[in-house]
Amino acid sequence: MNIRVGQGFDVHAFAENRDLMLGGVKVDYHLGLAGHSDADVLIHAVCDALLGAAGLGDIGHHFPDDDPHYKGIDSRKLLAHVMKSIHDLGWKVGNLDATVIVQKPKLATYIPDMRACLASLLLIDVAACNVKATTTETLGFTGRGEGIAAQAVVLLETNRD
Repeated sequence: MNIRVGQGFDVHAFAENRDLMLGGVKVDYHLGLAGHSDADVLIHAVCDALLGAAGLGDIGHHFPDDDPHYKGIDSRKLLAHVMKSIHDLGWKVGNLDATVIVQKPKLATYIPDMRACLASLLLIDVAACNVKATTTETLGFTGRGEGIAAQAVVLLETNRD
């Protein structure tokens, strides 16, 4: 079996008059995230991890933020496109481990839905899809409530040489 590991990282600032989407789940909060798409920082980090593991560059290369086609797009569609690309190369996801870095809102009650959504999109069992949330103890831009960061690590597997 051939395996590869990829890591992804993304950051978005908070913005008014936008929904807060994380891991494909709408989070009840008075602020959303700024971005060309729906700004789902968690899905963007997952996309970058997948693309990196497959040697396919990064999310900005595949979905440029100056392309009107992607304006306001649901990031689940971006992840579905990335998954098609890695499957076309013979890869499948072994597991995901992701962390959302945010002071507020608290995400514990949303994490099961995020895991289920991401597992469905990644075509893996929920047990192979881990999502965590942490704070920075009020330090840095996330601690000051200016935005959210996310990081993700994925394992890709194939039976091809």
